[in-house]
Amino acid sequence: MVKSLQGFFNELRILRIANCFKMIRKTILFLLFAGMISGRVTAQQVWTLEQCIDHALTNNLQVKQSMLLVESAKADVLQSKLDLLPGITGNASHAYNYGQTIDRYTNQFATSRVQSNNFYLQSGVTLFNGFQKMNLIRQNQLNLLASEKDAEKFMNDISINIATFYLQVLFYKELVQIRSNQLDITRQQVARMQKLVDAGTMAAGDLFVVEAQLAGEESSLVSAENSLEVSLLTLAQLLDLPSTDGFDIEIPVLSIEGDPGLAGSPDQIFNHAVNGMPEIRAAEYRLQSSEKQLSRARGTFYPSLALSGSWGTGYSGARQEVDQVIPAEPALIGFARNNGGENLDVYAFNSDFTYKTTSWGDQIRDNNNQTIGLYLTLPIFNGWQTRTMVSKSKIALENSRLDLELQRMALRKTIQQAWADARASLKNYHASEKKLHATQESFRYAEQKFNVGVMNSVDYNNAKKDMTNAESEVLQSKFDFIFKTTVLDFYMGKPLTLKK
Repeated sequence: MVKSLQGFFNELRILRIANCFKMIRKTILFLLFAGMISGRVTAQQVWTLEQCIDHALTNNLQVKQSMLLVESAKADVLQSKLDLLPGITGNASHAYNYGQTIDRYTNQFATSRVQSNNFYLQSGVTLFNGFQKMNLIRQNQLNLLASEKDAEKFMNDISINIATFYLQVLFYKELVQIRSNQLDITRQQVARMQKLVDAGTMAAGDLFVVEAQLAGEESSLVSAENSLEVSLLTLAQLLDLPSTDGFDIEIPVLSIEGDPGLAGSPDQIFNHAVNGMPEIRAAEYRLQSSEKQLSRARGTFYPSLALSGSWGTGYSGARQEVDQVIPAEPALIGFARNNGGENLDVYAFNSDFTYKTTSWGDQIRDNNNQTIGLYLTLPIFNGWQTRTMVSKSKIALENSRLDLELQRMALRKTIQQAWADARASLKNYHASEKKLHATQESFRYAEQKFNVGVMNSVDYNNAKKDMTNAESEVLQSKFDFIFKTTVLDFYMGKPLTLKK
């Protein structure tokens, strides 16, 4: 029995030595870390939750991408309105014809190389097409509104995500403080016990047990500090900061006094949120857009009426005109008898002609032509394409209705869950507070008994563990309640803030 106890104490001494080496290593690392940050203390910036959200909404690349989609939707609206204006097309050509061809301006055969120029302008406007263009304008306007609400929802998601990690950082900051306070208590207890062991009034085994507890609390503190660093890093990454050096957040006063209650019932919160949440408004706009798409598809059943006009002119190198008239000797072409019965010679004037190509300007002026007309188009048969388009539009409309209903159901479930979680967190907070007060009193009593040797180290550590667990429960339930109530306030149209 003595040998087994001796072996147990030897193992505890080995553990104590190992813990000492761990403490030395941690101290060195802490000094190095302190030296690294000492040079940037002056550059440290403390961020509030509002500053974090504003920075993210201004600089987040995904937010900027969502705004580009809005700008694209605006361009679609503008283009659909411009489509109501008459269209104008023009063309010009310069060509050479080789070989035998019929000149369009002389209606004569041309066998040599002929230069030609053609100019043409055409304009047309749709007078009626089953209101397809008007429905397209309205559809694009609704799509624009939906895109704006999509961007707003994305910004809301970013804001809530930032608030989540902001509270997570605050949680770990308080947890680190709690762990540090617990560690200080244990260190003080170890120091007192060491004196008692040195004086021979306490067994060394009790000291080893508390030292083992000290090592465990040191490990818990290191774990909490690591979690704090990771949370800070995650928050900084959400803000797209180029560097996390000197980054820290403001620590507001967060407390739950009395019975704060909730913002309202789940139904009240939902009735307010359903009219303001961007995801609901976006789904409503897309439903209306689907209705306009169906109207556009049905518009293809109607005839279309268009007004069109054109102007054209041209030049041909084959077009000739008389350049000079050269008189020649009259030519005898026959005889005529006068009233006296005398035969008289009949002559015809004879001339030679030289030709030249009609000038470019004269041809452009002379070949000028215009047309204007009304065109009626009747849809008779197109392989059931119109009916298929209408059927698909009806399916899209029904899908939009279902999507709107799904969005409403999802919002209601989210609010109900957040409200239930907030209420449960509040109950847990009050219960854990009572438990914490009880465990604190129990630990103080146990500490007194342990110091006078009435209580063993195992019971002492159990009392301390109970207090530690109670502190963690209070902290966890407090932050759960704060986060859930913040989200519920957000659904009620209040800004995300920790300033109450």
